Amino acid sequence: MITNLMIRNKKTYLTAFAVVFISIFCSLGIYAQTPADWEKMKGDVVLYMANDLGRNGYYDQKPIAELMGVMAETLGPECVIAAGDVHHFEGVASVNDPLWMTNYEQIYSHPELMLAWYPVLGNHEYRGNTQAVLDYGQVSRRWEMEGRYYTRTFDEDGTTLRLIFIDTTPLISKYREENVKYPDACKQNNDEQLKWLDATLKQAKEDWVIVVGHHPIYAETPKDDVERADMQRILLPVLKKYNNVSLYACGHIHNFQHIRMKDDNIDYVVNSSGSLARTVKPIEGTVFCSPEPGFSVISATKKALNMYMIDKTGKVLHTITKTK
Repeated sequence: MITNLMIRNKKTYLTAFAVVFISIFCSLGIYAQTPADWEKMKGDVVLYMANDLGRNGYYDQKPIAELMGVMAETLGPECVIAAGDVHHFEGVASVNDPLWMTNYEQIYSHPELMLAWYPVLGNHEYRGNTQAVLDYGQVSRRWEMEGRYYTRTFDEDGTTLRLIFIDTTPLISKYREENVKYPDACKQNNDEQLKWLDATLKQAKEDWVIVVGHHPIYAETPKDDVERADMQRILLPVLKKYNNVSLYACGHIHNFQHIRMKDDNIDYVVNSSGSLARTVKPIEGTVFCSPEPGFSVISATKKALNMYMIDKTGKVLHTITKTK
């Protein structure tokens, strides 16, 4: 005789089995693509780009960090471009601030991420001690930041690529004016940075040149219009001067955006947050946009430059391609 207790026990068993099955299935399929898929993204030069990270591992920060490590086993990136706001919300107080552990060291702990990280300062770093961000390289040898703006070159199998890192917060008037909230912004010499950028671009003869800052030149965002207006007025003429910039890549907006403007050879890329993302909609020039969190993979050969926007499952959402 089948009793009600037996029926209840059977339902409980089946429910428990279903939960275990789903958990195993999800764990096996946590990455939407396989190493064979990722292998196809490899070029002569492979780089990672991540930004807007610092959430103490919460939201999607830890799983995305793990995914970056797993994919790096296949892709073998040469560095991680850390395009600002590694620390929310008030930056760091010193090189010994515990946020270095909870936002960075203990999160990006995969062995394949023990490589050079090239950071720029974001607006949240400017709320704290910006000098401590520059000085952190004395504590962590993978944190390589020689100044507020600097350049790095790569030469692999005849493919050359130059990264130019710039400090965008001081270029924007609202940050300079809010000198209590962003105390170091008004102290920076914009003319000096722009002269350095001009000279660096003038002598840049690499196959590919990518300029990295924290703030966008073009983007869909509810943030103050003055941010983009100042970037377009101050920075854009320098980027266009020598007609050799392939991409301008940034963060700040917490979503993926790829924008191409009419009669402009530069592709404008917003890289999504590596933790907490935001909604987005198309605007003039939008080629692609997505509210998914994630990171990007930059892959270059002599003839092609690709930037792959990766979501938190390892899926390629969109590919930006430049060819020669």
